[in-house]
Amino acid sequence: MGSDAASDRELVARVAAGDRAAVRLLFMRHHTRVYRFVARQTGSESMADDIANEVFLELWRQAPRFEARSEVSTWLLGIARFKALSHFRKRKEEWLDDDRAAAVPDSADNPEVTAMKEDKGAALKRMIEALPEEHGTVIDLAYYHGKSVSEIAEILSIPEATVKTRMFYARKKLGEALKAAGYDRGWP
Repeated sequence: MGSDAASDRELVARVAAGDRAAVRLLFMRHHTRVYRFVARQTGSESMADDIANEVFLELWRQAPRFEARSEVSTWLLGIARFKALSHFRKRKEEWLDDDRAAAVPDSADNPEVTAMKEDKGAALKRMIEALPEEHGTVIDLAYYHGKSVSEIAEILSIPEATVKTRMFYARKKLGEALKAAGYDRGWP
């Protein structure tokens, strides 16, 4: 992992010097991760595709100012988060309401039926999506992107203590939801 981080930093330095091939390499290495992160943030694959592409345009523009204090992947997810929030502000309520309504779990199913319908992984994904946005984002970054508390704090521009508090509440809610759905082990 360390050598990838070092080569990512070298690639960003090459981008800063105007090397388009370096942008393509970083795109191939990080596009899927950025796309998945934005898709989870926005609930929209087409929006995720647009934003992921914008992130790499932003990489081209900002590469000379990258100070290598963090991993390149952390920096790119921070840009993605900012772009996703900007898109939300532009699109506002009507888009959000439709997408959020589609993501609401069917309350007609009791916990036993729900548990039979899906395995624990699928149940967990659905439960993460049902968390308040700030809690779901912290869990997404920690467990699906492998980011540390300090990296999450950097990506979201919040204090580390806030990340830890959100993580605590998210795990508690997920544990309760898993138990209610009949999964005895709770959050790993």
